[in-house]
Amino acid sequence: MPETCLTVWYNTPCPVCDAGIDWQRNKLLAAMRAGAIEFKDINDEPDALGRYGATVDDVRRRLHATDETGRLIVGTDVAVASWRLTPGEGWLATLFGSRVMLPLTRFFYDRFADLLFTWNKSRGRW
Repeated sequence: MPETCLTVWYNTPCPVCDAGIDWQRNKLLAAMRAGAIEFKDINDEPDALGRYGATVDDVRRRLHATDETGRLIVGTDVAVASWRLTPGEGWLATLFGSRVMLPLTRFFYDRFADLLFTWNKSRGRW
């Protein structure tokens, strides 16, 4: 099991975010038991990422995570880091996290995240 400890922060009131994290969590049960990854709802600890300058709305807009060194990871990079830990999904990290694809992956992730944030906000999901 990897020695990495990745703490992923997300927004549970968002049905897309919650379903995606739930799906990922089910694939990472062994990694969670080993302490390699954990998932936390930003709404339970709204000031948790304040030392990085990240607000609750920042996390509601894009996934955020901290790694074992305390470094903040945001957006696509969180997905890539979790795919690296997920059995059978390393190829996703290799493909979408490659030097060639990463800028495109970030662009499309950010556009989707912006739309999802606006949709959730218009529905009062927090």
